[in-house]
Amino acid sequence: LLAACSSLQPVDLPPEYTPAPARAPIWETLEADRPGEWYVLLNDGTAALDWRLRAIDSATESIDLQTFLWSFDIVGALVLDHLVVAAERGVQVRLLVDDTFLLGEDQVLLEIAHHPNIEYRIFNPYKRRTSGFATRQALNAGEFHRLDHRMHNKAMVIDNRVAIVGGRNIADEYFGLHGEANFRDLELLAGGPIVARVSTSFDAYWNDQWSFPVESMSHVRSAPADLDAARSVRDQHVHLHAEETEQARLARWREVVAAAVSGSGTLYADEPPRDNPAKQAEAPIQVANALIGMFDSATDEVVIVSAYLIPTPELAGAVKRAVERGVRIRMLTNSIRSNNHLTAHSAYRNHIKELLSNGAELHEVRIDAHDRHIYMLSPIGGKALALHAKALVIDDDRVFIGSANLDPRSLRINTEMGLEVESKALNARLREAVAPDFDRSNAWQLQFDEEGNVIWVSDNATLTSQPAMSVMQRIEDWFFAHLPLEGEL
Repeated sequence: LLAACSSLQPVDLPPEYTPAPARAPIWETLEADRPGEWYVLLNDGTAALDWRLRAIDSATESIDLQTFLWSFDIVGALVLDHLVVAAERGVQVRLLVDDTFLLGEDQVLLEIAHHPNIEYRIFNPYKRRTSGFATRQALNAGEFHRLDHRMHNKAMVIDNRVAIVGGRNIADEYFGLHGEANFRDLELLAGGPIVARVSTSFDAYWNDQWSFPVESMSHVRSAPADLDAARSVRDQHVHLHAEETEQARLARWREVVAAAVSGSGTLYADEPPRDNPAKQAEAPIQVANALIGMFDSATDEVVIVSAYLIPTPELAGAVKRAVERGVRIRMLTNSIRSNNHLTAHSAYRNHIKELLSNGAELHEVRIDAHDRHIYMLSPIGGKALALHAKALVIDDDRVFIGSANLDPRSLRINTEMGLEVESKALNARLREAVAPDFDRSNAWQLQFDEEGNVIWVSDNATLTSQPAMSVMQRIEDWFFAHLPLEGEL
């Protein structure tokens, strides 16, 4: 583990930048096949993991990976093992991880920092480090204003040729492999000129003075068995991504690129803090402003998929203005049972009547969704579904997929990123992908009854109160709803 530091000051290091796009034969072939920008929707966890690992295995020069959370479980170990193998063949690997949930993972991730081709930095780290989340928060309470601002961005760039951007962290539940509960999430696999913009964003965070190289904080305790464990996980789960020959890998790339859609992308990424993360809220919030602009520019329909939905006044105003212009607003978020943060649901609950009164159509994911098998491996029985995706379908020609929820934490506190793509074809694919999520067999539809009370309607039931897990959950939800927490959620 990292030792506690007597003080934590920003680091000043020589800047490093992503190399120019690699000229490897695999990328030259794909560029000849499909010049310009192309996009592939990674709708389910199986495809998302498969292409993440294939992209790592295809790297010839560089891999940049930025994430909010990394767990050392099946997915975490698989990604780690493939990254180490890439480094061993000479690929330069840069890993940038937010420090919020780096608890037991410290030891595993720190070990690989000894590799000459792997650099590992922690964004906005805690000064006093323990393996317990609550203990760490308590020990660092005096630095709350700095530590409250987290890097929620998620991106991976391979050889400056292809990138993955979206909502998934590196953990089992984002790829359908958790034994109890899994997330429905979304990402884009992208190629072409847009990749350079993702690289530029990564470089900005990598070179930020609050991205700490682990060696600047503490000595690393050697734990070679942990890498052996990662290889053991790979061997046990080879069915998730079988080894491929170069020819087979190229064939799969050519196949997916041929099926990709063209589009014109814009990357929105919040700027990292210039001197102190506590001042992030004072800087222009690029992603928040872009999202409000997407609502204001819509002319027909906006379909919103957001794991956490707590409208800020700016967002609520944009929704109301859109409805007044005749724009249909359809929203999908978590229900009280599917939400993994009850406090977030409690704050959202206070806005339900406002959203419905303003003309929005509101849907909440069911943990027992009929089609949850799409997002998790069998057997399905007993496993719960939750929503983690962050996406917009705007009119018939634009989409947004990224890391930002529609809540105060994403819009005002954390840094976020996402891709807006102008493409009727991608719009149609995303619209088709999320359509089942709104079905009453998969989500509750919220409506007013004749007396003006909110009801929850499914394909086989109508409820007059929230579909909670228990009376105690309702009591806790009521309690949290009355606490002044909304600005932090």
